[in-house]
Amino acid sequence: MSCKKYVDVTARFTAEGTVLPLEIHWEDGRKYPIDRILDIRPAASLKAGGAGIRYTCRIEGRSKYLYLEENKWFVEAKEQ
Repeated sequence: MSCKKYVDVTARFTAEGTVLPLEIHWEDGRKYPIDRILDIRPAASLKAGGAGIRYTCRIEGRSKYLYLEENKWFVEAKEQ
């Protein structure tokens, strides 16, 4: 089962108002730069619940979802 894992994100705001995430900050201090944003769309997290803007990002060569729900960022993580 998956759950929402809220994370800190460094983001850039364009002149047109688009929010572009640049880097994910994990709670243990690790930082993961986003290599490329592949897609941006409104979507629900089918694994963890919740909905918002879903960013499909390439991080370390792998495709991952990052969600902006209202004013908080989350990723889908395994429950512990």
